[in-house]
Amino acid sequence: MTFDRRTLLGSCGMLAVSALVGGTAAGAGPGRFEVTLSDAEWRKRLTPAQYAVLRQAATERPGSSPLLNEHRKGTFTCAGCALPLYSSATKFDSGTGWPSFWQPLPNAVRTSTDTKLGYERTEVHCRRCGGHLGHVFDDGPPPTGKRYCMDGVALQFAPAKGGKA
Repeated sequence: MTFDRRTLLGSCGMLAVSALVGGTAAGAGPGRFEVTLSDAEWRKRLTPAQYAVLRQAATERPGSSPLLNEHRKGTFTCAGCALPLYSSATKFDSGTGWPSFWQPLPNAVRTSTDTKLGYERTEVHCRRCGGHLGHVFDDGPPPTGKRYCMDGVALQFAPAKGGKA
């Protein structure tokens, strides 16, 4: 099989455009996640703000999430598919204006490299539906030193039953 320069450049261009305008988080294609819905189904399931963050990797305004001040024992779940993501025991006040955690629950999230701002950041996604949750940074508290800076609109809170976190 041979390729000329025009074919090669055209193919690369199409891949770049696909990556930029894809309707799912992090270029997540159909079949890559347990929960896979059409764009129309996601729009029906989510509020406009949830759709913008979870499916288009937007960022909510800092300080706007009611979950920022959620201090009860419980679990923070994905607003897209209800997968448990973070225990309230790992939540801390980072002073950034977004709910922050020092560790996700086991097998809850995946990460990818995000260069949308012109430098590398680590983007965090729900491992079940691929929804964009936020970013993780290396300036968090012990014991992990991580700050999972999450968009509150991408999360829902489930209070603990019987006082357990």
